[in-house]
Amino acid sequence: MTALSTSTIAALEEMLQNTARSAPADYMPIYFARESTEEQAIGHLNPDFIPYLQGSLKKQAVPLIFMGNDRLTIHLGKPRELSASLNQLANFMRLGGFIPGWRNEDFAWVDQNGHKYFRLERAAFRTFGFRSMATHINGYTKNNTIWLGRRSENKPTDPGKLDNIAAGGITADETPWVSARRELWEEAGVPPQIADEIEPVGRIHMRRPISGRGFHDEQLFVYDLELANNFIPTNHDGEVSGFIEVSYAEAAARILADEFTSDAAFVTADFILRRNK
Repeated sequence: MTALSTSTIAALEEMLQNTARSAPADYMPIYFARESTEEQAIGHLNPDFIPYLQGSLKKQAVPLIFMGNDRLTIHLGKPRELSASLNQLANFMRLGGFIPGWRNEDFAWVDQNGHKYFRLERAAFRTFGFRSMATHINGYTKNNTIWLGRRSENKPTDPGKLDNIAAGGITADETPWVSARRELWEEAGVPPQIADEIEPVGRIHMRRPISGRGFHDEQLFVYDLELANNFIPTNHDGEVSGFIEVSYAEAAARILADEFTSDAAFVTADFILRRNK
């Protein structure tokens, strides 16, 4: 493997220290109403969205939802009831143009104990700053190369950017393992007998505001997969325009040149640093 320069290593390490940013002070926190005195925000609302949502709720109340001047409160209910209320709230925001890229696909909000509280259209998670989950797979070879996918120009998020060989959101009814194997087939044509060899290597928590979109809060479940030197990935779902196989040093240079999606940049940087030891 071509050795990475000291400055490249330092730059990747510094980048990985900033994966989880705090929500800006002017973002409105979203809380679950709990009997406990300990409150924890489960989301954050961009201040540009607040007047519209306040006006919508004044015209039509939504069960279990209360919006004040400094917070939006969600009262706990049965998952089905809670999901119905939040979907109604999301539909308000969709009609106002605040949820681009509506997918008709649900994510689930899961607490630290693994309990699912509600499910909601995946595109709405960023609008409300709810924590979602995704899988990312590093596809590498014994020749010390790594495969990278280039996102389709038609993608609503990060079109044309470099990504991992496969990556995607974990839907409401999936586990990370199931999601990773599905994404490997859909995005890179990796058959099940090879995808079964994925190695779970960790989790990265991503948090950052996105201009005009909301707040991105996501747990990335990371896997490594060794591929045969003659394996050629093939996209099946139209979400990847092509693939490149590069050295670790070139991948690092492309990360620092801002050619990657933010999530894939962190996942790939983590992989490169682990392999560089």
